[in-house]
Order: sequence, then structure tokens, then C-alpha cells
Amino acid sequence: MRTVDGMATRATTSPAQRAREIAPILKALSDENRLTLLLAIADKDSTVTELADVSGLSQPLVSHHLKSLRETGLVTATAVGRTNVYSLCCDAIADPIALLSDLATPSCAPTKRT
Repeated sequence: MRTVDGMATRATTSPAQRAREIAPILKALSDENRLTLLLAIADKDSTVTELADVSGLSQPLVSHHLKSLRETGLVTATAVGRTNVYSLCCDAIADPIALLSDLATPSCAPTKRT
């Protein structure tokens, strides 16, 4: 199987296989709280305390959601002293997260149908 940086290319995997690989990521992104945390981390690598402040969520709830984001491979944690600093997993996710963020701009807002 051909790979690019260790990942199978589209030409070598079936749509069904790609869907199985992408579904857990989309599920993680479908939760508003996890998406909030991911967008905040995209803006700036952050600790749980910083993410709780930015999101308005409790620290235990932030930790719960970060666990899910780590398990799907969207964020990584780096120990710094007695705390962890969370960052996006890789450059490959930065552009899609920026595109998702752009959906919140007025030019992308849904229009009312009459």
C-alpha cells in the first residue's frame, strides 16, 4: 500500500475504509464543548486552567473533553512542570480547524429563506 508520511493515500483505500477512519474524528468534533476547546487550542497552546477560563467550562469537564480529543489524536499533551500544555496534533489539522472557524463569520452565516 502506498503511504504519504505513514498515512494511506486516497488512491489506496476505499471510501468505506476512509469513512471508518474519519468517523471518530467527526464524532469528536460534533460536540460543541470539544469544538470550543479545539478552536481555543488552535489559537494558542493551553493548559486545562486556561481552557476552562476561555470556555467557561469547569476544569474537570475540560479534562474529560481533552481526553476524548487526545484519544482521537486531535490534540497532544506535553508535560510542563506539574501541568500539561495541550496543542494541536499536527499541521494537517490546523487548516481544517481554521476553515471551521471561518464558518462562524457573518459571510458564512445561514440565510433566512422566505
